[in-house]
Amino acid sequence: MPQIGCDPGWEGKPRSWGRTGTQGVVTLKLSWWNRNTVHPTCRLRKPRSHQGVGSTSSKSPMKDLTLPFDEAQIRRIIQQHPTPFHLYDERAIRQNARRLLRAFAWNPGFREFFAVKATPNPYLLKILKEEGFGADCSSLAELVLSERVGLTGEAIMFTSNDTPASEYVRAKELGAILNLDDITHLDFLERRCSGLPELLCFRYNPGPDRTGNVIIGNPAEAKYGLTREQLFQAYQQAKERGVRRFGLHTMVASNELDRVYFVETARMLFTLARELKDRLGIRLEFVNLGGGIGIPYRPEQTAVDLEALGQEIRELYEQMVVPAGLDPLAICMENGRMVTGPYGYLVTTAIHEKHIYRDYIGVDACMANLMRPGMYGAYHHITVLGKENAPPDRVYDVVGSLCENNDKFAVQRSLPPIEPGDVLAIHDAGAHGYAMGFQYNGKLRGAELLLKEDGSVQQIRRAETLDDYFATLDFSGLA
Repeated sequence: MPQIGCDPGWEGKPRSWGRTGTQGVVTLKLSWWNRNTVHPTCRLRKPRSHQGVGSTSSKSPMKDLTLPFDEAQIRRIIQQHPTPFHLYDERAIRQNARRLLRAFAWNPGFREFFAVKATPNPYLLKILKEEGFGADCSSLAELVLSERVGLTGEAIMFTSNDTPASEYVRAKELGAILNLDDITHLDFLERRCSGLPELLCFRYNPGPDRTGNVIIGNPAEAKYGLTREQLFQAYQQAKERGVRRFGLHTMVASNELDRVYFVETARMLFTLARELKDRLGIRLEFVNLGGGIGIPYRPEQTAVDLEALGQEIRELYEQMVVPAGLDPLAICMENGRMVTGPYGYLVTTAIHEKHIYRDYIGVDACMANLMRPGMYGAYHHITVLGKENAPPDRVYDVVGSLCENNDKFAVQRSLPPIEPGDVLAIHDAGAHGYAMGFQYNGKLRGAELLLKEDGSVQQIRRAETLDDYFATLDFSGLA
């Protein structure tokens, strides 16, 4: 099957870089297609195999634009599941999860707490649980979702902010690790949750000592975490109140592609771990580097080299942690985007074309299905299925039907000629895609489908209906 060309597109805002219901299950058998044919205008890494992305190369690969399906397969799926829908590649998700775990296998306590907010679907959570992941939760719904797939106890990291007491109570009942966002939450927990747990973690905000990026904001302007001074006060107070086990957490960037950023985050937390031991006699059980590892949305971008990242943090660990007598110190992460993002696609059908001051292609998906382009000005690559070899000699805005002019998946994008009825695959929609959906203009969210390892397709969330949309309204009072 041929490969889409590398078209220019809309990137959005620059970033700041820095060191410092009822659900049916439907299956449809698919065959795997040949991924080896590449459009001559594309600069690509060697196509990944049918087995996924388990390479251990020390070089960061160029973005891989190969698809795990072709037009004929998608049109067979559409016969049972109308567009728009999200489709996730199980094989690639599993292989990517294994790659992350291998990169940090040198640290016996390493754990990845998958950021449930990225893709809150129990079938995907179950897959990641089977691969050894825990869950990073920030709300009651995410806690319940994790519990439903068998994730409880310290397999859950509960990191929230402005947290209602009921959510702390539920997290504590589940035995989750509580990661407190503010020093005042110590008193709040004691008053409202029948005391403090044995294990507590605190979220550190380094303020002006580090820079963030456009998605999460600069730390000094961010609402999250404790200042340095508050951090030491919080650990001292927690120790005096009977807490015996401790962790340390931070999260200072999102969708970051520079691995040095994460090495420097490890350095920052290792330094604090040594100071906590020296000043307060507290020996941390773990440090959580947060998530934020980005994915290469644009064709010319490169993925974070996980193997190199793991090795560089290992070297830092041996330089800083071991001599300080803090070994073993478990390292945790809470990535979401890089785990599932590249392996999910928003599949949509072109339904209209319009030619005024610009040329527009209207599709049956909209910003309610994928908010990132409208919200962040973010780039998502687009493949026109069946036209992968056609020259990208037309320039379009690809738009949805919301009554908002930022409801655009692409702006002035070079693409092959598109006609109503063509099917488009929007890449990298496997995280913060369906999860950020909404119902403005009465738009109904589509189905979520899983492309399984055996080539079959399983519906893992049905499409919404008008009955769902009106379910919370009582029309009887209008009579």
